[in-house]
Amino acid sequence: MTKEHRFESVWDAIEPTPAEAASMKARSEVMMAIRKIVDGWKATQTVAAKRLGLTQPRLNDLLRGRIDKFSLDALVDIATRAGLSVRVKTVRRAA
Repeated sequence: MTKEHRFESVWDAIEPTPAEAASMKARSEVMMAIRKIVDGWKATQTVAAKRLGLTQPRLNDLLRGRIDKFSLDALVDIATRAGLSVRVKTVRRAA
């Protein structure tokens, strides 16, 4: 009989440490929020990239979810330029 493991998120399952999982969760949330805003602009990637102060290839990486190419700092900067406000919430983990 195999023991079943349940994880709060996919990041908890695939990242080696809780710290790395937390970073990936935060980065993915910010990336998805930016994508939602950019999709709402109904603009070409070139126009959207210029609006965000990025190159078109860099925006393409973001829209395609290439999370490994972006630090949390970079994503917060991009989100701010997209008109988003980013907040960090810290809570004590369950024991």
